[in-house]
Amino acid sequence: MKKLKFIFFTLVFLLVTFSSFAQKQRFPKPEFDSGYTQPSPVTPEPRALAMEYFDVLVLLLVLSAATYFALKSRSRQGVLWLSIFTLLYFGFYRNGCICSIGAIQNVTLSFFDSGYAISLTALLFFLLPLLFTLFFGRTFCAGACPLGAIQDLVVVKPISLPKWLNKTLGLIPYVYLALAVLFAATGTDFIICRYDPFVGIFRMDAKFHMIVLGVAFLLMGMFVARPYCRFLCPYGVLLSWMSRFSKWHLTITPNKCIQCKLCTNSCPFDAIDFPTNEKEVIKSGLGPKRFITYALVIPLWVAVGAFAGAKSHTFLSKANPDVYLAELMISKPELKEDPDNIDIQTFLASGKSMETLVAEAEVIRQKFYIGSMIAGGFLGLVIGMTLLNTVVFRKRQDYEPHKGNCFSCARCIDYCPVEK
Repeated sequence: MKKLKFIFFTLVFLLVTFSSFAQKQRFPKPEFDSGYTQPSPVTPEPRALAMEYFDVLVLLLVLSAATYFALKSRSRQGVLWLSIFTLLYFGFYRNGCICSIGAIQNVTLSFFDSGYAISLTALLFFLLPLLFTLFFGRTFCAGACPLGAIQDLVVVKPISLPKWLNKTLGLIPYVYLALAVLFAATGTDFIICRYDPFVGIFRMDAKFHMIVLGVAFLLMGMFVARPYCRFLCPYGVLLSWMSRFSKWHLTITPNKCIQCKLCTNSCPFDAIDFPTNEKEVIKSGLGPKRFITYALVIPLWVAVGAFAGAKSHTFLSKANPDVYLAELMISKPELKEDPDNIDIQTFLASGKSMETLVAEAEVIRQKFYIGSMIAGGFLGLVIGMTLLNTVVFRKRQDYEPHKGNCFSCARCIDYCPVEK
């Protein structure tokens, strides 16, 4: 306990010590002689490069500490205190930016736009949690993610959802991931950042409807633990994939499981797999024939998904500002005379011709056609694999954390009598 307090207060001391340097702008504000007052920024101001690297160092230390508390010292209390520090530093102090979840979009845009150069900081924030997860499970979710931390602290009386509902809601993050990648690849928007339900709470300056959304998630999280993490987070999809291959994952008991079932009551995320009864599996009809049938249907799911995605590209492309503006000016040419329409007046003032705008919009729409088809095929594959997974029989003799869904929060460790 003394070591834990020492680590916590050391991290807080470092946070306070470097806070004065963190606010230093990389680019000085311009000075105006006309009396113009620069408006307050809606996003955090650029930090000095050294402070960005300091953020990476803090992330690395927090990931290491979370891994140590979850796997080595097996301390739920350690994970809890670490998540509080993460919430204070990466959440309220750093205003939820930079964020590993939102970095998905930076990485995507860097692949599809040669004119965009991703910062080393954003790249490391994207890669480091994935790397740790690949070896140690989702310790990033346990104590290094501010979005997870703020939800974890409000869990009061969690309820267990039916398996079918868990699996159905679990498909939503894949949809969100596909849309986020599509919108970033086409240069349309960073929707993960725009619709982050908690960043407004961290910055205390969000629009009213986003504050309501964040509060709604927290209220829901009192009973359905971590709803954003489980049923919306796109980065969680990647973490889940990595965690399934982790060699050193959190275990419920350090020794042999005595099957007391206490751990099943401790996990608010329904992330503990039960021992399997082979006789019941045989009776249920889960066998090779059904597996082969579901496997053969997967290409059909992919084809249907790709077709649906291609059909939706026209609707989705309207989210792009250039496509929207081109369609607006074609359908309502009288708006050119409207001095209050800032978008149209800005375009007219730019000197760009209508033909150029339409041509650019058509190129973007074509990108959406290809991207939507790929996204739809991806979602079809996800649905097919999810159904296939329902008929896969895995032998388990003990209660085990589900490698893909377990957040390594260490709650089950506190409940395990073998641990004591």
